[in-house]
Amino acid sequence: MNNFAIKIRTAPLGKTYLFSVGQAGYIMKSKSGQLLGVDLYLSDCVERIEGHMGYKRMLPKILGPGELDFDIIIATHPHRDHFDCDSIPELMAGGKTKLFASVECEKDVMRLEMANKNITYVSPGQTYCVGDFQMDFVSCDHGTAARDAVGVVVTVDGKKIFETGDTCLRLDRTKEYADKGPFDILIAPINGAYGNLNEEECARLADALKPRITVPCHYGMFASHGGNVGTFCEIMKEKYPDNPYTIMAMGEMLSV
Repeated sequence: MNNFAIKIRTAPLGKTYLFSVGQAGYIMKSKSGQLLGVDLYLSDCVERIEGHMGYKRMLPKILGPGELDFDIIIATHPHRDHFDCDSIPELMAGGKTKLFASVECEKDVMRLEMANKNITYVSPGQTYCVGDFQMDFVSCDHGTAARDAVGVVVTVDGKKIFETGDTCLRLDRTKEYADKGPFDILIAPINGAYGNLNEEECARLADALKPRITVPCHYGMFASHGGNVGTFCEIMKEKYPDNPYTIMAMGEMLSV
């Protein structure tokens, strides 16, 4: 077992934690020790499938899919860095883990031939409760490449964590999102490619929603994706100095 898995396993009970897995992947651990993973990219399947250097994994693999016993896995849309087709079968292999995936992921699940009934296909407006976690799925806008992509508000131990999923800036949906808040943590992309928020747009969304902490994501994994965390920090300091944020390096733990 690698050091990151040990770090997650041994994080003391009685507190709520967020762990960064890189790209848009995060793990939440409840006070009782239950685990939820969202958009976990653990393999190098994007490079294997796409077959060119722009999608070569630039960050190390820090977690094997069989190293933790997840209660819940969420895939916000079927792009391989969010629905990791090389890892999800093993993540689900124990029979305990429940997968919540956008409806577009169904064809990928069928292709993997997973004989597992713990799979639910989700759409905006739906709410599910499993153990310590409540999941409110909300709309996002990832364009024509993933029309049914979702974001998710996870409520755990009285804390609310909003992962927007891959999306462009839709300030017209601020009320829809804010009605699910207030948020302790907002996680949103900054790469500005493939229809996603860029650094400036992520900062604007953070200013509109006023979370306790904003965590930028979706940078550093692929050369073709872009995203400059330094630029995001400069924008937040200069334009939104009253809005707290933190940069979570891959493998870092945050007490929520």
